[in-house]
Amino acid sequence: MTRRAAAAVAMTVLAALLTGAAAVPAAAAAMPASVSAAVAPSPTADPVRSAEYWLDGNGVTEAWKTSRGAGTRIAIIDTGIARGPVEFTGAVAAGTDVSGTGTDDGRTPVGAVDSNHGSWVASLAAARGTGPSTGMIGVAPEADLLSISVGFGASAEVPFVEQIATAMRWAVDNGADVINLSLTTNMPDWDPSWDSAFLYAYEHDVVVVVAAGNRGSGTTRVGAPATIPGVLTVAGVDRSGRASVEASTQGITLGVSAPSEDLMGVSADGRLVQWSGTSGAAPIVAGIIALVRAAHPELDANNVINRIIRTTRPAAGEDPLLYGYGIVDAAAAVAATSATVPNVTENPMGSLSEWIRLYRRADADPAPGPTSAPVEIPALPPADAAARPVSPFLPSSDTLLYGTLPLLALTLSAILVALGVTAAVRRIRSARPSRASSS
Repeated sequence: MTRRAAAAVAMTVLAALLTGAAAVPAAAAAMPASVSAAVAPSPTADPVRSAEYWLDGNGVTEAWKTSRGAGTRIAIIDTGIARGPVEFTGAVAAGTDVSGTGTDDGRTPVGAVDSNHGSWVASLAAARGTGPSTGMIGVAPEADLLSISVGFGASAEVPFVEQIATAMRWAVDNGADVINLSLTTNMPDWDPSWDSAFLYAYEHDVVVVVAAGNRGSGTTRVGAPATIPGVLTVAGVDRSGRASVEASTQGITLGVSAPSEDLMGVSADGRLVQWSGTSGAAPIVAGIIALVRAAHPELDANNVINRIIRTTRPAAGEDPLLYGYGIVDAAAAVAATSATVPNVTENPMGSLSEWIRLYRRADADPAPGPTSAPVEIPALPPADAAARPVSPFLPSSDTLLYGTLPLLALTLSAILVALGVTAAVRRIRSARPSRASSS
């Protein structure tokens, strides 16, 4: 893809505002004072924790009895995780910037419009809270975060497709167990450079979680990277478990569903906001994957994905184009065993390498390879000596032997025959008058 085409993709992404941000950042408002981080905790129940309905509703609290994500790393490829909020204290293990406009550690939010987005996403995945039972806590509160800041449109010096490819490889090289991509291009196709980047993640046993997109921001169909085979694409549902009208979309690549409405997030300045979008549903699933990987380190990425999709609970509707396999259940996924969910040998969300073989083969001509061993070719016989040039009008030995002599023999024979015939004719003619006179 040319830089001009890459810029067009980046503008499309900016128009969609990071999948979930289109539905929320502009509409996101600070939580009421009774729910802000500055409010003293309630003696009975912290209002912030109480507002995180997905912790109990999707089995996260129950799963914490077994796993809280310790020892795993979740890479957040987004606008950057802010340094200031107390909820991120000790949570970010490393980071980088791939936009060309952020800081080396990836902790400076990038973008004039959506700079808070990365912090919101990260807080849903692995925020630490403000105390043992207060403040916003993520689904995997003991998992480490990797902050990889990307930029969109004018907020980036590097083409968007190049940023994502670089970010994927950096995340893998820095120990990510899960990569979260809460963004969309609103187009089903992706740049060929993403083929090798996503394959790199799969080949290194990394689960890639991608937000499906939001109809409220104009995404009526799932777009890349949620269309890439092998990723776990997350759709959104409301509190009742029905497909969200504004904060989700539909498509055949959906894997599971998770809450995408009335979510909470920690902004770069530490304020709590309420927002909606599959940008928030994706890190909830990424956090659950961290819980599963911590509880079952023997499982590879394919079997982790299989546990997630096979332990979902039924959605309010049964349309797989809206819900995928169903609504994610953290407790069931963590508690599952190989007896209840048999192991698999392939990624249940598809094979990118097979897709490349089928659909990219026209783009790559096979290069000739060297033979395994040199081939011995026998030497040619020596060439005949060059014949001395002669005039075509002079006879040669061949023409004399096979042409002139036979011709002479035939000619002489013909002459002798002709002479004999002539003599005989003359004798006959001379004999006829003699007979006539004697009678």
